[in-house]
Amino acid sequence: MSETVRWGILGTGGIARAFALGLKHAPGAVLAAVGSRTLDNAQAFARELGIEQAYGSYEELAGADGVDIIYIGTPHPMHAANALLALGGGKAVLCEKPFAMNRREAGEVVALARAKQLFLMEAMWTRFMPALAEVKRIMASGEIGTVTQVHADFGFSATLDPEHRVNKRELGGGALLDLGIYPLSIACALLGRVETVQAQAIMSETGVDATTAFTMKHGGGTLSICSCSIRARSASELIVSGTRGSIRMHRMFHLAERITVDLQDGSSRTIPTPYLGNGYTHEAIEAGRCLRDGLIEHPLMTHGDTLMLMTLLDQIRAQIGLRYPSDA
Repeated sequence: MSETVRWGILGTGGIARAFALGLKHAPGAVLAAVGSRTLDNAQAFARELGIEQAYGSYEELAGADGVDIIYIGTPHPMHAANALLALGGGKAVLCEKPFAMNRREAGEVVALARAKQLFLMEAMWTRFMPALAEVKRIMASGEIGTVTQVHADFGFSATLDPEHRVNKRELGGGALLDLGIYPLSIACALLGRVETVQAQAIMSETGVDATTAFTMKHGGGTLSICSCSIRARSASELIVSGTRGSIRMHRMFHLAERITVDLQDGSSRTIPTPYLGNGYTHEAIEAGRCLRDGLIEHPLMTHGDTLMLMTLLDQIRAQIGLRYPSDA
């Protein structure tokens, strides 16, 4: 294909806007089209962000000419159906996290992408940020010795409005799918395959998880300790510890602009890890690269990675008693 990657944006909410803004910093990326459930919404979004074409339905976007890849930024329970629609239209897909509501849905989406030989990736932007690449490099260098554990948390005080999506079970609300997926995904990116997971949660008045904590035992004898909350403004840091020291990804670790290495001998150094645009730019660049190279998955966020993460999310939810309508 050509050097230019023509993007369609499915959905016009806050996350779709943030991704569209990030895309402006990605070389060779063109904002070609947006699809919404109403033409008015699509046209307003297109005007605001300088998008060439606006469609008043997701179906029209999925079938549109001149679109190479569709970014899906709708509410959680719609992700799988929207991804199947886009793939059915012959489009590559970058789907916002959580990729689907459960492992069953995720499996259907991956199967269709593989059958059609179309690129498909979960939009776990953390995996493509410069900070994570630097953490991996330091771990591999042996500077902090043998890595033994990862601590990661992510929390903020969300609205208590029972009608807001974070508090609604029907919209996939709760801390785990919105926030816990970040520590979960990055712990797996750093420590690899998970052998067992143990979780506990405090449930909210609306029946979603307000705060969840889980530990994972990884292959190779390492442990990750993760927590997430929509009721706590937590430090939201990530620390990788080894026999000779630790690496800290600072507040809002998924957006870390710097990391610090602290060693047993008392020495400490901080490394700047600036990123492009608003952070979403890096995953967009990587998706574009895969399209140009004819790949159907990215080596740093494979279909297998996504299916493993969805399996772990299902296991955690079973342990804390969190069920969604889509589990039926």
